[in-house]
Amino acid sequence: MKQISQSFEYQVFESIHELHVTDRELLDMAKDAISGSYAPYSHYHVGAAVKLANGTVVCGSNQENMSFPAGLCAERVAVFAASSAFPGVPISAIAISAISDDFEVSEPVPPCGMCRQAIVEYEMKFNNKIRIILAGQTGKVFIFHGMGTLLPLAFHEKGLAK
Repeated sequence: MKQISQSFEYQVFESIHELHVTDRELLDMAKDAISGSYAPYSHYHVGAAVKLANGTVVCGSNQENMSFPAGLCAERVAVFAASSAFPGVPISAIAISAISDDFEVSEPVPPCGMCRQAIVEYEMKFNNKIRIILAGQTGKVFIFHGMGTLLPLAFHEKGLAK
């Protein structure tokens, strides 16, 4: 048996005001995207803003459905819309934020497992790391360089035995 350990690094900012202006603007767009959220069941509204290598920003918000598996998270809405509208353009960054009708979201909001896998797919497609900017309504902001830090053992095409 062999024991393997893996660690990762990320940046922590005490507030959105400490961010570089380009990161702050992208995060503001993610927060604005929350207004399009449809979350009548969870009351948890998420917005995502995807910045493409050509400078275009595509936003998305979570869309719930009474049949829970039919809904989509904000991250996948934004990533899929960006890929559909600009199929040959790599994603350079994604910002994610959330608010709740029931409590203050004071911690950065990470993507769920399905969203992590969807985002890593676009890193693999274009062979480039995506900058991930995470925030809540208030509080700290986390920045990760690449999905490998959030999904270290991602499923990839090698697993399909092509």
